[in-house]
Amino acid sequence: MDLANPDLYTTEDRFTMWEEYASSNTRLWSEPGVSPNGFWSVFSYEDCAALLSPKAPFTSEYGMMIGFDAEHADQSGGRMMVVSEGDWHSALKRLVGPFLSRLRAPELETVLGRETEAIIGRMRSQHVTDVAEEVGPRIPAAVVCEVIGVPLADRERLIELTNHAFGGQEALFDKMTPAEAHSEILFYFHELIAERESNPGDDLVSALLADGRLTTEDVLINCDNVLIGGNETTRHAITGAFHILQAFPQVLGALREDPGLIDQAVEEVVRWTSPAMHVLRVATEDCTIGDRAFGKGAPVVAWLSAANRDPRRFPEPHTFRPDRHPNRHLGFGNGPHHCLGAALARIELRALLGQLSRDVRAVRLEGDPQWMRSNLVQGYGSLSVSVNWR
Repeated sequence: MDLANPDLYTTEDRFTMWEEYASSNTRLWSEPGVSPNGFWSVFSYEDCAALLSPKAPFTSEYGMMIGFDAEHADQSGGRMMVVSEGDWHSALKRLVGPFLSRLRAPELETVLGRETEAIIGRMRSQHVTDVAEEVGPRIPAAVVCEVIGVPLADRERLIELTNHAFGGQEALFDKMTPAEAHSEILFYFHELIAERESNPGDDLVSALLADGRLTTEDVLINCDNVLIGGNETTRHAITGAFHILQAFPQVLGALREDPGLIDQAVEEVVRWTSPAMHVLRVATEDCTIGDRAFGKGAPVVAWLSAANRDPRRFPEPHTFRPDRHPNRHLGFGNGPHHCLGAALARIELRALLGQLSRDVRAVRLEGDPQWMRSNLVQGYGSLSVSVNWR
């Protein structure tokens, strides 16, 4: 089976497949196809955590998605934070981390509150809302653009470009190819960098430029990394929150009665939605995971969405439990490449769940969820809902 085939992920049959593989500690080889040399896959929580462990002999520098390997490396390897290792990776984390930490929460509360209030206002004025299109992208885009220093007037453009960059082969995003969208994003950041060189501010672009160790291209590709990472996964967790509130209607009441549950519910939203479907690593030496040997240079994929529904780690894995504890999911990865934007994602989800628990009686689906045709992002092409407001 070629697990790179995006058609495998357009229905909920994938959960049955993943549960079977995770439960049996399957390590599966996919022949060359989308990936020119093929790749190995692991699915269980134990195997995925082992692959991503700080001590594991694997690297992200060749690329972190299916299609890359030691012979077909990502050109950003060793330069962009998500595909770098060692001292350079640590240096980039120290530069970028403060802009994505909990310490930024007070500064972002105004942006977050304004965007959430506007979303709720629009939803109240509509009988049906496609939250995948009209809600999911908006909160993370507002926050990450504020962090990077993108002017408010340009945010709609970047939301649209991000849609196309990660829209896969969705007909909804056929105006341009993902490659064209990425090029447009890079052109945009090139212009923004030139502006900040003349007029620095207190944003991420200005901080990267002021450091002195990064070339203009380094600044550009790392801003692209933050934009895509901040937008593309959290938007589907936010959309998935509405799906959860429809599928498990008791959750709204539970959060309303005990707001102290919201932090645990946020973790469960990330586990249940698992927007980052997979990450890839390449073996730096001969090694093993469980009883499977991998040779140096072997590309191995951790299916995070499968690990987060491993029934041996998460009892009743398909059920949303707002009080699930412990809940050490892999929704933000593991090890040195644990998602640097996790704090912001949690802040955004906490604000949304708090607002919905206060304002909403019930959520109803107006049509079946439409899943994206993608092997990278477990996301919604469409999720139309109506809301019974309090």
